[in-house]
Amino acid sequence: MYAVIATGGKQYRVTEGETLKVEKIVGEEGSVIELDQVLMVADGDNIQVGSPMLDKGSVTATIVSHGRAKKVEIVKFHRRKHYRRQMGHRQSYTEIEVTKITA
Repeated sequence: MYAVIATGGKQYRVTEGETLKVEKIVGEEGSVIELDQVLMVADGDNIQVGSPMLDKGSVTATIVSHGRAKKVEIVKFHRRKHYRRQMGHRQSYTEIEVTKITA
């Protein structure tokens, strides 16, 4: 059984017991969250597709940890013009573990 959920502007295909990193979700580590933006649930040959979301579909997950990804370096450079800009960015994420999928 798997589901397709939308969170943080992205879509993920999840199964029960799976751990994944999503955009930062407000909550403490160990707390249970309910993801109600479910696009599709498939259980063998039984496939339910929402338009765009399923009315009664939900995914229950537990927050494992919070963190920040590796730094992305941004460099702007124009040769022979004394122009050089350097920046960096670290994106925050939340690691969740999917515990239950309901249709």
